[in-house]
Amino acid sequence: MIDFRSDTVTKPSKEMLASMFKADVGDDVYGEDPTINYLEEKISDLMGMQDAIFASSGTQTNLLALLTHCARGDEYIVGQLAHTYKYEAGGAAVLGSIQPQPLDFEKNGTLNLEKVLKFIKPDDYHFAKTQLFCLENTISGLALPMDYLYQAKLFTETNKLRFHLDGARVFNAAIKHGLKVNDISSMFDTVSVCFSKGLGAPVGSALCGSKEQIKGARKWRKMLGGGMRQAGILAGACIFALDNNIDRLAKDHDNAQFLAKGLSGIDQINVKYDAAQTNMVFVTLKNDYLDLTEFMKNKGVLIPNGKELRLVTHLDISRDNIITTINHFKSYFKR
Repeated sequence: MIDFRSDTVTKPSKEMLASMFKADVGDDVYGEDPTINYLEEKISDLMGMQDAIFASSGTQTNLLALLTHCARGDEYIVGQLAHTYKYEAGGAAVLGSIQPQPLDFEKNGTLNLEKVLKFIKPDDYHFAKTQLFCLENTISGLALPMDYLYQAKLFTETNKLRFHLDGARVFNAAIKHGLKVNDISSMFDTVSVCFSKGLGAPVGSALCGSKEQIKGARKWRKMLGGGMRQAGILAGACIFALDNNIDRLAKDHDNAQFLAKGLSGIDQINVKYDAAQTNMVFVTLKNDYLDLTEFMKNKGVLIPNGKELRLVTHLDISRDNIITTINHFKSYFKR
């Protein structure tokens, strides 16, 4: 099947599986898994940060960041459609008693800093204490502008806010800008990085930050049931991904652009592909085509349901797969 539903659907290659199989392991809760230790050192160096902690998912690493930055009754400012607010089951509020202050994103995925300023609460016992500002990069496939990130960094310093990045796809953003990833990550106090999206590992994320931050995150991870034992088997896949699958993200971006151009010639759909887009193409059907998903599935192509579709390219989708998919879309609308 050609699966466009997400870049989380990739399967580990034989080479990645071999890296997992030969991983040297120990008990990570005791800090004795050498492959985990190596991965945490490797990713923190890449991000330009002091330390890192491995976790099972980006949901957990984002939650670890929020729990270490904020105390009960504190507040974080975040986008309405950001994962740390909308798509992670309200963990910060439920488990940390941390109040979210969601704001609407601008069209380019940024949060307007003038609007953010208005929602920073005064130092008054009537209000939650605004402690943290969260961004996501990429957001809906958009690589945030670098000049905005510089402004946001200065903004947080001026307003004494901590600064967290949900960088699940931060490597896509770096490739899009033609930069090293630490050119982005070094502006933040903490960064969550996902290995199981565009990088193609089967599971795993890391939270990167200062020694003190990660020490606190390690306790929270244990409390959340996130302590894993011989987890080096998983780390082996993540190390392989970092060594082999970063630069190739450019292929996914090229394939997404090729897909967008191919679909834009079909009258029955509108295609949105911004100049800052990475590996995501957004398609809006002009009418309800209730059998489109089933039609495509019967042709060997998996796409989301609905009138608005997000199509994601990844390492398991080739240029030939995209040509095939474009032709199936065309054949559907010619019926």
